[in-house]
Amino acid sequence: MKEFRKTAKGSGYEEIPLVEEFKRRISAIIHWRLMKSEWQPSSIKQWYDWAIALNQDWRENRREEERLRDRWE
Repeated sequence: MKEFRKTAKGSGYEEIPLVEEFKRRISAIIHWRLMKSEWQPSSIKQWYDWAIALNQDWRENRREEERLRDRWE
């Protein structure tokens, strides 16, 4: 995501085209979760923030699954 933000700054893209490009480049899992959400971000900053939050949540869930799996093995 950091790389996308750096590239986006100098791209000349603005809100709508930038959001569309961002949605094409994020991971399939995060994209699917964003699309399933009732609330849809309206600005690129909201898209960034929402994707970061979902990614952190997904990573935390993965760590928890690994801890539980390790505990029961």
